[in-house]
Amino acid sequence: MFARRGVVALVLLSFSVFCGAAEDQFTPVLVSALNGSTQVFPGTDGRQHVVYELIMINANATPATLQKVEVVPAADPSRPIATYQGAELLAQLRSTANTAVDNPQIELNGVRVFLIHLALSAGAAIPERLMHRLTLLGGRTPAPKPQTPVVLEYLAAPLTLTNNVPKLGPPLKGKDWVVFNGCCELSGAHRATSQTVNGGLYFAQRFAIDWMRLDEAGRLVNGNPADVHSWVSYDSDVLAVADGRVVKTEQSLDDQTPGSLPDPKTITLANVDGNYIVLDLGNGIFAFYAHLRRNSVAVSPGEHVKRGQVLAKLGNTGNTSAPHLHFHLMDGTSTLGSNGIPYVIDTFEYAGEVSATKLASDNLEGTWNDGLLRTPSVRHAQFPLDRAVVDF
Repeated sequence: MFARRGVVALVLLSFSVFCGAAEDQFTPVLVSALNGSTQVFPGTDGRQHVVYELIMINANATPATLQKVEVVPAADPSRPIATYQGAELLAQLRSTANTAVDNPQIELNGVRVFLIHLALSAGAAIPERLMHRLTLLGGRTPAPKPQTPVVLEYLAAPLTLTNNVPKLGPPLKGKDWVVFNGCCELSGAHRATSQTVNGGLYFAQRFAIDWMRLDEAGRLVNGNPADVHSWVSYDSDVLAVADGRVVKTEQSLDDQTPGSLPDPKTITLANVDGNYIVLDLGNGIFAFYAHLRRNSVAVSPGEHVKRGQVLAKLGNTGNTSAPHLHFHLMDGTSTLGSNGIPYVIDTFEYAGEVSATKLASDNLEGTWNDGLLRTPSVRHAQFPLDRAVVDF
């Protein structure tokens, strides 16, 4: 009987907190979108995608326990677009150090990053502005000591959506290029990778792709995997995705031996990307190419380039375990201290996806072309999603 009374009291307290929606409300967990706006982009799965992050800070002495996060249209908060709770909520929650957390509780002054990926049908109406409804157990008042937590519910974190994604040409040429570590899987090497650089928190790689190529037999590597020359991708031409101006380059670093990542103690902000190129595409948009072969960069800072121009050769330099081209767009010249921008490639052919089960084995040898389409389909203005195989 005592436990049941406690439940009733909790419900009454929570109702008194959020029944007056028109009045000011005490909100112990501060919530904001990391960036005030983001772009909606079409993927190779035929759906519309939205990817962004929320920052959550518990400003109350009472620990706050997240129960539910809902994404809602600002114009009609009663109709959730997405709901995260239970195990799914916990899976989206991260520390500011890029680590998963083992429970949904946020301590006093604790900070969490909440990752959001919306995948909406092609015909779905996309609101111009989103809000986020939080349901949590937390402190009811700004008392200096922990209180008995009550249920709280409130709206926070407005986010503007736009459709002005950049349209690019391909960064490579030829058939059977595979998207590894692509958008928008939490398990990939890029999506959840934030960096604290230059006094800020950034997700430069949220839309990054590691491009690797299959040969006619469906192999990524043919021969000794410890030899960079055995990898099908190695030494491929890397192309300008649009007209632009070269901002920064590096080409003095040697290839790593494939098979494992370099010793983390040897990785710095200066060498993590290996040899690289940054292009200014205009309108505050910059293209980034990483892990290029030593002395292969054919352009210099200040030089203007044309779409399709060969910029360099694909290599295995920097923080990499196998030859590939790392490519992403960003909103600044800092390769880690900028935020990633989605884009679409104007025309390519889609040949299906490589196996998620095989990818989970972490073994890149063998064949990868099982189940691919015999006749690839032509795609226009789409973003190649994780595990996609495309022809340029």
